[in-house]
Amino acid sequence: MIVTLTANPSIDRTVTLGGRLERGSVLRAVATHNDPGGKGVNVARALTSAGVATVAILPANAGDPLPSTLRDNKIEHVTVAMSGSARTNITITEPDGTTTKINEPGVPMTAQSLADLHTALSEFGARADWVVLAGSLPPGVPTDWYGTLVESLRSASCKVAVDTSDAPLLALAERFPSAAPDLVKPNSEELAQLTGYDGRLLEEAALQGDPTAAAHAGRLLLDRGVETVLVTLGAAGAVLVTNDGSWWATPPPIVARSTVGAGDSSLAGYLAAHVAGAAPPECLRSAVAYGSAAAALPGTTLPSPEHVHRDAVTVTALTSPAPDPA
Repeated sequence: MIVTLTANPSIDRTVTLGGRLERGSVLRAVATHNDPGGKGVNVARALTSAGVATVAILPANAGDPLPSTLRDNKIEHVTVAMSGSARTNITITEPDGTTTKINEPGVPMTAQSLADLHTALSEFGARADWVVLAGSLPPGVPTDWYGTLVESLRSASCKVAVDTSDAPLLALAERFPSAAPDLVKPNSEELAQLTGYDGRLLEEAALQGDPTAAAHAGRLLLDRGVETVLVTLGAAGAVLVTNDGSWWATPPPIVARSTVGAGDSSLAGYLAAHVAGAAPPECLRSAVAYGSAAAALPGTTLPSPEHVHRDAVTVTALTSPAPDPA
């Protein structure tokens, strides 16, 4: 079983335009769609679709639309009471795949809600293979809360993955190695926040066929106690770094329609392969296959197994010398 925690969940409303988004204009949508959202919820959606037993833990009230959308998507979930309703995030998609997102900050979280989330996580984490801590933190939550959760799960047999950014990511890293998770999944900019590299240069180098800088940056996190680093690099694929080696996977050519949820899908693909007993290179292959499948789908649509083409992903072991930091 995989357990996901989403402290700042949302209703993701996708508005599909028939033409280009023009600021200041009155535009008509050709379609709209609501999905349960938040990074942990997205991971749970993709895993559930893949047939992996998953439980999503999140704050939500019985009268909110969020629990009903989770039920509609057949997502097993556990909710704790919160002080208001879940935020609504707006995704605007254009025909050429350009995506604009407007995210609300979320409802301030009370100390009781935080304690209830922690209790639920401890109870389910004790029976899980993986616990995933993902996404932003709502107002009122200490920025180092993920670090507290990682440390509290040390006594459980589960592995812990974290996918977050900005202040919560930096606060977590400040508590390494005691709060170092088993897996972190940064994109290039988040890896740059942690290591001092230039995120744009990391991705550009990988696009030009040289992912070794990204691998070296990832290895710096291993030196600080992290067991596995999965770096997503957009169209350049992803790099996986472990103490046993480093690998680079490149996706098949796709027509990108929306990048929303691609990183979450990559993490879901990795975890689905890992719980099935796959070796690290195959876990990476699954991650990139899921991420590229998500990018080829519109709006906040996440991939099902029929969208995923693992055989089209190329995985290469990295053996070249690591470069100095950029």
